[in-house]
Amino acid sequence: MKNFSLTYRRFGTAALLIEWPQSISEDILTDIIAFQSAIEKRPPAGLIEIVPTYASLTLFFNELKDFQSTTKKLNFFYDSRISNQSDNKRWIIPVCYEEQFGIDLQEISNTLKVSKQEIIDIHSSQPYRVHFIGFLPGFLYLGGLNSKLHCPRRESPRLRITKGSVGIGGSQTGIYPIDSPGGWNIIGGTPIPLFDSSKTRPCFVRPGDTLKFDPIDQLTYDQINQEIEQGNYAPKVEIL
Repeated sequence: MKNFSLTYRRFGTAALLIEWPQSISEDILTDIIAFQSAIEKRPPAGLIEIVPTYASLTLFFNELKDFQSTTKKLNFFYDSRISNQSDNKRWIIPVCYEEQFGIDLQEISNTLKVSKQEIIDIHSSQPYRVHFIGFLPGFLYLGGLNSKLHCPRRESPRLRITKGSVGIGGSQTGIYPIDSPGGWNIIGGTPIPLFDSSKTRPCFVRPGDTLKFDPIDQLTYDQINQEIEQGNYAPKVEIL
């Protein structure tokens, strides 16, 4: 596993920010997950929460009395980290790209000068790595969108994006886990709920997992949605 030169600095009065080189990278993601796991196994005193992003970990404490001592301990954890990539899963997420769901698909096709079918084929042809979860409960930050599909966010964000909408914003793609405002271009929709507060694990996906989108038609969407409402559907998963 690749070693990085990390930067440690205070983040407010009771938090510590650990930074990697500022880029979206599979190597950095693997390193962040391994480091976070090492910290969680032997958490420093007073640690409340660890929040990952594309290239950082923020550690929140009840109070951070001794920055130097804590940093020294974290350096030891970093040196002893072990990659846990074998625990990662690949989730197959069904997506309907038909007009009812892909409300911006024609506009993106015009902008990129790529046919709607080619957009669907490219978007669903490769797996996407989950780097972290945030912005909204269950919102997955995914890496790996083909550069042919990079498209600017909408100039005027919508006040309401429907739960399950699959969108493209800049160089990223993702799924809106709940109804919310949003400025991404919507190209499809999935019936799979990515966030359920009634469950022990409200979001079944974890950082390090991958997603692969599986094109479905309206009939299949409705069938899956019915199975979900009846409690008879489980997302398809592959152990990597």
